[in-house]
Amino acid sequence: MSSRKRLILIITIVTLVAIAAFFWLKRAKPVAVVLTNVEIGPVERTVTNTRAGTLKACRRAKLSPSIGGQISSLPVRDGDTVKSGQILFEIWNDDLLAQMQLAKSELQAAQARAKEACVLADVAKGEAKRLTQLRKKALASDEKVEQAVGQAESKRAGCAAVTSMIKVSESRVAVAQAALDRTRLTAPFDGAIAEVNGELGEYVTPSPVGVPTQPAIDLIDNSCLYVAAPIDEVDAPEIKADMVARISLDAFGKEFFKGRVRRVAPYVLDIEKQARTVDIEVDFLSEKDNANMLPGYTADVEVIIDAHTEVLRIPSEALLEGNRVYLYDADSQVITEIEIRSGLSNWQYTEVKSGLDKGQQIVLSIDRDGLSDGALVKIDKSE
Repeated sequence: MSSRKRLILIITIVTLVAIAAFFWLKRAKPVAVVLTNVEIGPVERTVTNTRAGTLKACRRAKLSPSIGGQISSLPVRDGDTVKSGQILFEIWNDDLLAQMQLAKSELQAAQARAKEACVLADVAKGEAKRLTQLRKKALASDEKVEQAVGQAESKRAGCAAVTSMIKVSESRVAVAQAALDRTRLTAPFDGAIAEVNGELGEYVTPSPVGVPTQPAIDLIDNSCLYVAAPIDEVDAPEIKADMVARISLDAFGKEFFKGRVRRVAPYVLDIEKQARTVDIEVDFLSEKDNANMLPGYTADVEVIIDAHTEVLRIPSEALLEGNRVYLYDADSQVITEIEIRSGLSNWQYTEVKSGLDKGQQIVLSIDRDGLSDGALVKIDKSE
């Protein structure tokens, strides 16, 4: 071989190697992705609250006295458990106690006078009856009989008059008791003291009309709790009372509690003009679930509108716009963008009616740079 031909061959080989090296360096690098399997399972269509809901007590009373005065008795403190009817706080009322004692004494005196008058009336009645019998036998004069009958009638009227005074005295006792009750705050139900605003010896005044002030006692019934949450006005028409719901609370992490819708507000709140909402209330199905919960916890609800069991499903985060997904081929390690037909969907899962089969793998991490139809990928095992 001549030197000229040898030179041409060398140049050709170097050129081919350079071209091969160029394409080798410029080849597409595989994109690391997270895959997920198409599986069988339940899928629900749910509605969730637009803003955080709140755990509330079924009964909560913010109590204040109806009259002003100095606190003379304060037997409870924050956190105390009380029973219905128990005195929570009392304003100085020695004068009213004296009036009550006076009214009770007058009642006792009226009862004694009535007893005396009625006994005398019974005696007079018996005497009139005896003389009437004697007159039939001509053993008593008409004058004595008439006097006895008149005396009996008089005594009977006196008994009735004094008896009516008992009712007057009882009314005076009731008036005194009502005045005394206004100086006392009593628990309207069993519960726990959330807050006491006041100290022994301090003066308290009732709230002026239309001016809200701090309650003297904040009483909560922790035995019954529910969740109040705002729902977007667009979703509200689908929610009805007695629908099943799930409750979650920030304080309990990822734990869910079964609930049931008990009330949908009959009006729309327009506090925020661009996000009008309808409040709903959800009860816990089991009273044991809220045993360790406190009113005021942040809570969220998912109301189950519809549910399908044992259907083909994929994670909702794997969906692209237009109901499309990236299907992974294990042999070529290439992904293909395909369209599916979906059914029920929520933030976690989407039902697949057609386009995929059980066991196929799709890309879950659709936000990775470089992903497109026909892209070479590799499995990210760090996830």
